Amino acid sequence: MPAQAQRAQGAEARDGAPHWSLKDTGTPDVRFRGLAAVGRGTAWVAGTRGTVLRTTDGGRTWRNVSPPGAGELQFRDIEAFNARRAVVLAIGEGEASRVYRTDDGGATWTESFRNTDARAFYDCLTFFDHRHGLAMSDPVDGKFRILSTRDGGRSWTVLPDAGMPPALDGEAGFAASGQCLVSSGPKDVWLATGGAARARVLHSADRGRTWKATDTPVPGGDPARGVFALAFRDRSHGLAVGGDFRPGQPSADAAARTSDGGRSWRPAAASPAAYRSGVAWLPHSRTAALAVGPTGTDLTTDAGRTWRTVDTGSYDTVDCARDHGCWAAGEKGRVARLEH
Repeated sequence: MPAQAQRAQGAEARDGAPHWSLKDTGTPDVRFRGLAAVGRGTAWVAGTRGTVLRTTDGGRTWRNVSPPGAGELQFRDIEAFNARRAVVLAIGEGEASRVYRTDDGGATWTESFRNTDARAFYDCLTFFDHRHGLAMSDPVDGKFRILSTRDGGRSWTVLPDAGMPPALDGEAGFAASGQCLVSSGPKDVWLATGGAARARVLHSADRGRTWKATDTPVPGGDPARGVFALAFRDRSHGLAVGGDFRPGQPSADAAARTSDGGRSWRPAAASPAAYRSGVAWLPHSRTAALAVGPTGTDLTTDAGRTWRTVDTGSYDTVDCARDHGCWAAGEKGRVARLEH
């Protein structure tokens, strides 16, 4: 897309900063909160109306590979292993929470999990490798519920909750970007919360069997303030972003960082300008990351100490692949790839 056209759509990039190049998905009535960046050429997005799209040519064309009969579902997270294998999560109360899996680029899908507990509401999923993954639900019987797979999403089992600390009153996860549950390495996983008086991050070093909770400096509170997204570049260094999702509400201290695997969190000296729902480290960088939200994109070049706005376009989620392919997605069918 020409730079003039991009700026005309509200994506104002500062000189010398990376910028988003919008790609036409042909789906202006869909909001994409699920995103999986496989590379600069290949990405998957998932959203409302049971929609899943895939590109293998850098966003020039998109194939609608939505699961049949899923039109009433809200897809909020998708994890893709390559151009053919992906697992997508639908969110909601009771049977609205489902997991689908494809091995043929979305030509066919298998429903591998349907929630039958009316008290559960699944928000996010993550994979440690091609076989082992987790999904998380808002608290059931006072504790977050963890779903586990050991066969690439073909089957799922609810893990025992003996190692999960009690949830706070009103505490929940946010299905805003597919980043309320993230992993790094073979066993480490983190869960972001909000809605309670304190916003916390829970960490497990054994693939979800036992957890420890830590308060963050990001303000929590009802109805939906807290940590919305996490990103870890290794098992020690992580970023948390969030705020108050309501339009026009202030979101002070909307970002935090950790260098000890989430045992402690420090506030950013200069936080993003507003609520942010997605965050991702730039590939092969120890200091650079992007945070996105409905009012724009912020960049840090000092590992989360300070952030500055580099784009004013609306996005809900962001993801980067190892070949420097970074993508963002959001409302009105908006999908973009990062250009330097």
